[in-house]
Amino acid sequence: MASPLSSSTIGSHRILFLHPSPLNRRSLFVKPKLPFNRTNSGDFRMRLHSTSSKIGTKELIHSHKSSIESKLNPFEAGTKNLEKLVATMLIFVQVWSPMPLLGLDSAYISPAEAVLYSPDTKVPRTGELALRRAIPANPSMKTIQASLEDISYLLRIPQRKPYGTMESNVKKALKVAIDDKDAILANIPADLKDKGSELYATLIDGKGGLQSLITNIKKQDPDKVSLGLAASLDTVAELELLQASGLSFLLPQQYLNYPRLAGRGIVEITIEKGDGSTFSAESGGDQRKSATIQIVIDGYSAPLTAGNFAKLVTSGAYDGVKLNTVNQAVITEDGSAKVESVSVPLEVMPSGQFEPLYRTPLSVQDGELPVLPLSVYGAVAMAHSENSDEYSSPYQFFFYLYDKRNSGLGGLSFDEGQFSVFGYTTSGRDILGQIKTGDVIKSAKLIEGQDRLILPALNNNSST
Repeated sequence: MASPLSSSTIGSHRILFLHPSPLNRRSLFVKPKLPFNRTNSGDFRMRLHSTSSKIGTKELIHSHKSSIESKLNPFEAGTKNLEKLVATMLIFVQVWSPMPLLGLDSAYISPAEAVLYSPDTKVPRTGELALRRAIPANPSMKTIQASLEDISYLLRIPQRKPYGTMESNVKKALKVAIDDKDAILANIPADLKDKGSELYATLIDGKGGLQSLITNIKKQDPDKVSLGLAASLDTVAELELLQASGLSFLLPQQYLNYPRLAGRGIVEITIEKGDGSTFSAESGGDQRKSATIQIVIDGYSAPLTAGNFAKLVTSGAYDGVKLNTVNQAVITEDGSAKVESVSVPLEVMPSGQFEPLYRTPLSVQDGELPVLPLSVYGAVAMAHSENSDEYSSPYQFFFYLYDKRNSGLGGLSFDEGQFSVFGYTTSGRDILGQIKTGDVIKSAKLIEGQDRLILPALNNNSST
């Protein structure tokens, strides 16, 4: 049954809402709470970038009433015009420049608000990067990872690239890897020691290892550096996954009867066109009546959400389910009647924390950011329950089609931190944009991670 849609305008963006039932409506995307206080120039900055009216910048800044100005003598009027000109210039500089205004920066925008609006916000922009950062691994491996990831930003510099800094970063990573070898390998379970030792050797001296990366940096070949860096980071992630044999935190007692995923899993979804058309051909391939995508689901950061989704997949709950396209998302129709399921509490892991928050969305305006951000093309999350935004839907999930043009100045979705993100599309991202309302999930399979899915014998939790 196709879900009816309605729309609302938030800021300058049109937000479409999905209604799971004809009577009790709850939106897929929540309305952002962006308070406006004329005495707070940080809020004014939000207003400037999210106003729904078609008022020009000059009209927004111009707040003096003509009746007042008409009472000024020519000298006073000239002074007022000069003050307005200076104010206009300051606002433009403050909005568009990353530099503080001679110590006055704190009067214009708080550090928390800068997280949302700074173009330099270092939020993971790919699913692979977000998933790598989410692995609860040895601190030494995280130090190595951070040093290598910094090179990714240095490679973006268009002119003279700082190869000296890149080399220093790799040498720092190499020193940590060598000095902390025993600690790195000690965190790997006994039955995986041999594989861990092999990966460690690859990281140090392998074809895509750190020694090889240093050589490529000295040659100052950005393409080879980029490929070598990707290979090294892949090896780092593999080692970290060996170290992370389960959850690094204890679940709250009241949630122990929910299905949970103690690690990572991979779900393969095959989608068919509902109108008889085909998906666009891959490079050198043929037109396809069906297409397959893969998503990695992350139990390290969202064990309950990923576990419930994996349980639904293994029970065949999504086979034959239709898809709907709404603003910046592809969402499943509500087919919860097919299988028994429960509403999982909203589950979000804040960056820098060791365990998720439950039933509590994050406040990006206060500087809170999730480990698994929504602001990534192909992010996979659960819709809200129709009864409460503190719970996720027991069934409906969506692919988020992130578009920076419909986001805040810092590149974050206005809905960041409001949904339980539990994974990312890692293969077939090009398919997502081709999905239309009426297309069908032919099959969904858990092809990896079955051994990490824990299904309690009794699910005594209450549905919300």
